[in-house]
Amino acid sequence: MIKATPARLDMSVQKERIIGAIKGALEGPTLIFVAGIHGNEPAGIFALREVLSNLQEHTTTFRGNLYAISGNLPALAKGIRYDACDLNRLWTEETIEKINDSETEEKTAELLQLKDIYQHITTILSTERGPFYFYDLHTTSSDSIPFITVNDSLLNRKYTSQYPLPLILGIEEFLTGALLSYINELGYIAFGFEGGQHEATSSIDAHIAFIYLSIVFSGCLEKSAIDFEKHHSYLFHRTQNLQAFYEIYKRYEIKPFEVFKMEPGFSNFQPIKKGIPLAKSNGKPIIATQRANIFMPLYQGKGNDGFFLVRKVPKVFLYISSVLRKVRFDNLLTLLPGVRWASTKKDELKVNLKIARFFTKNFFHLLGYRSRTISKTHLMVKNREAASRTSEYHGS
Repeated sequence: MIKATPARLDMSVQKERIIGAIKGALEGPTLIFVAGIHGNEPAGIFALREVLSNLQEHTTTFRGNLYAISGNLPALAKGIRYDACDLNRLWTEETIEKINDSETEEKTAELLQLKDIYQHITTILSTERGPFYFYDLHTTSSDSIPFITVNDSLLNRKYTSQYPLPLILGIEEFLTGALLSYINELGYIAFGFEGGQHEATSSIDAHIAFIYLSIVFSGCLEKSAIDFEKHHSYLFHRTQNLQAFYEIYKRYEIKPFEVFKMEPGFSNFQPIKKGIPLAKSNGKPIIATQRANIFMPLYQGKGNDGFFLVRKVPKVFLYISSVLRKVRFDNLLTLLPGVRWASTKKDELKVNLKIARFFTKNFFHLLGYRSRTISKTHLMVKNREAASRTSEYHGS
């Protein structure tokens, strides 16, 4: 058991792997919340503690189960993002195989944490009833309104559209080894919630509102069982005029040994003009090359994502992509020269750019494919529609 107190928050809680659980008296889905996978982001843990305490009086009407899991316990104790490596960049098939190999010795704190969290999740998946909903709770180093990051599948898009929040698509194209990408590839609904700045008490309030809405949207409780309008209104007014789908289209990656420093004062979704200085790299200015909206500017010591740029996704694009995916238009692509399946699951394509040079990333985005590897000659793109367990989520 580990005790942690976040800076500027006059509260402390005991940290152990299972924060708490609700075992409903009625049949229903299973909700799995993960909080604190980055050790300097404890707001989700505080929020889960409060919600779980309040829900004890509703167990007789609660449909299904709810589990709340803590993330990186040693990093939470120190109030740092991670010790040796980012726990939210380790969720790959290769690393999972490594930690499950009895002959492999885990050498870092994060690998030990990964193994323990993985075992808890697989136990829940094997012992509880579905459908399963996964929520990864985070905060940001910059000032921010609450928002959702979601891997681009129709199942995820339909479910997350219920929230009065900005919805960010495409992060899986830039980050490897995120927990939610791993869960999505198993076919389950899974997405991230960012409640605000790390040390802001309003981040806890945003998490509380989000958790309550998630319980209602998944069908565990009726709106009348909680103060639904209060929580919905809180998030709506925090994010007014920004409730839409956005897409990440550029990432500034901090290289090893690079000295990166963000210019002060940027916040999430802030419009930026061409020509303004955004940050410094080894003392040299990084200048905006176009008008855009900045996203997740880095104001902490650890992490290699300097900043992202996002743009709003037109509704017509979302509609067309939905139609094309439902009819599995991508099955026709392999009839064209230069395009072939890279997986027997038919969820990944290998594109020869010398032959099929007319394809663009935006075209593949329409079909739910996000690029994984780009070389001078080939593009690897993968989607999550084939894996989605759509039939298990009748009401989503």
